[in-house]
Amino acid sequence: MSKNTPANGRMKIKRGMGERIFDVANCVFLGLLCFTFIYPFWYLFAVSIADAGKQAMSRIYFLPTYFSLDSYKNVLSSIYVWYGFLWSIIRTVLGTAIALVVGYHYAYALSKRYLPNRGFWTTILIITMFFSGGLVPEYLLVKDLGLRNTIWSLVLPGAISAYNITIMRNFLMSMPESLEESARIDGANDLIILYKILFPLSLPIIATVGLWTAVGHWNAWFDSMIYITDPEKQVLQVTLRRIVLEGSNQMVSQFGEEIGTKQTSETIKAAVTMVTALPILMVYPFIQKYFVKGVMVGSLKG
Repeated sequence: MSKNTPANGRMKIKRGMGERIFDVANCVFLGLLCFTFIYPFWYLFAVSIADAGKQAMSRIYFLPTYFSLDSYKNVLSSIYVWYGFLWSIIRTVLGTAIALVVGYHYAYALSKRYLPNRGFWTTILIITMFFSGGLVPEYLLVKDLGLRNTIWSLVLPGAISAYNITIMRNFLMSMPESLEESARIDGANDLIILYKILFPLSLPIIATVGLWTAVGHWNAWFDSMIYITDPEKQVLQVTLRRIVLEGSNQMVSQFGEEIGTKQTSETIKAAVTMVTALPILMVYPFIQKYFVKGVMVGSLKG
């Protein structure tokens, strides 16, 4: 054995100075990029737990000197925040379920080469990715159907997503046709093939599309603002918008009067933002194992 060969028999490859400099620069760049993503959330968290009566908000960089949870107590004491939580959860769960059921069946049909007029139905779907009727026709349609001020006005108009259906169709097309052929030989019909064979194998792409849809529903606010008129039926994002963007001092002062503490609008806004963002962030760890696999496999075939 050569003197330069390690005891385990593997040859050690020497890396040049250029490769080392590239690795260091790459690590520094990615570290700074991650910092720019994480620090705004951390700063909001630091502001939300700061004691506004003892410390100026402009002096908070990493952690506040004086801690206080009064901002969270004030925010969670508002009935409108709890109403927003309830309707946001209902919208996210119901909207995601409807989108997955409709999208999965639509994608399964388009993935079959023997579907009559398959090219026509695919073209109709793709056209909706580039052209839409616009806000006014959509509003008039929702109004004429009697869906205003109901949860259906938030989940039905966006139930079909051309992009998500295309991703699921590509995933189903990547499945070997021998699976269906062997199942048909054993006497399985289309429903058994769809639900007992293809559905378990499609869990990665379903979880991926479900996560995209759930995040979209949780963060949506514009449609709720124009379709929902009762304050008790508004989603949480509308309440957040009124406090953060519109600077609703009345709502901020109302929080402070309810709990009997003095808080600034900055701490209230930061606390509301954290309360709004944390629930959807907690979903990611449970779907992460399916997410990458679903994106990679779903993009193999066009």
